[in-house]
Amino acid sequence: MKLLFVNSCISQRGEASRTLALAKAFLETWKDLHPEAEVETVAPEALLALKPFDPEMLNDRDALAGIRCFDAPVFDLARQFRAADRVVVAAPFWDLTFPAALRTYIEYISANGLTYHYEADGCHGDCRAEKLVYLTSGGDVERPESLGVLHWKQLCAMFGIPAFDYVFAGGLDLDPAKTEEILAEACEKARRLAETF
Repeated sequence: MKLLFVNSCISQRGEASRTLALAKAFLETWKDLHPEAEVETVAPEALLALKPFDPEMLNDRDALAGIRCFDAPVFDLARQFRAADRVVVAAPFWDLTFPAALRTYIEYISANGLTYHYEADGCHGDCRAEKLVYLTSGGDVERPESLGVLHWKQLCAMFGIPAFDYVFAGGLDLDPAKTEEILAEACEKARRLAETF
């Protein structure tokens, strides 16, 4: 089994990132239960190095897709995403969604003809993953219409990933006296989720 960890824990806190704490709680539990599994990581540095697509880049990628040249470097991330059996995405709750670097990553993995394709009745996913979990944390409380959560839920549908779940550690900056407790509860929820992931 192959798990892909998309680490978008871009934080001024560095290793003390609260979203990273959630991810570590989840991944440590999952790895303990699946010691034979392969874990691949897309690091924050790799995400930050991605250049957003401009018209020329889009034209080049479309031309490659048109001749089904999906082994080209521009499709590296999409091929990696497509091949994963499980996907874990971790990103802080920024400006109602997530860091721009993660949005750019989504552009790279959204490759028509590789991770999804169109038929007369609409979009169909081509990814192997059966489950994706989105881990996030923020200073404010979670809203029912949280855009980061909804975005990844809808991406799962597009990519053909049948099971989506998430953990939102929210309200971390509302009362500093409660921050540690809220984060600990969210980490415990992440561990429980990892047991069946």
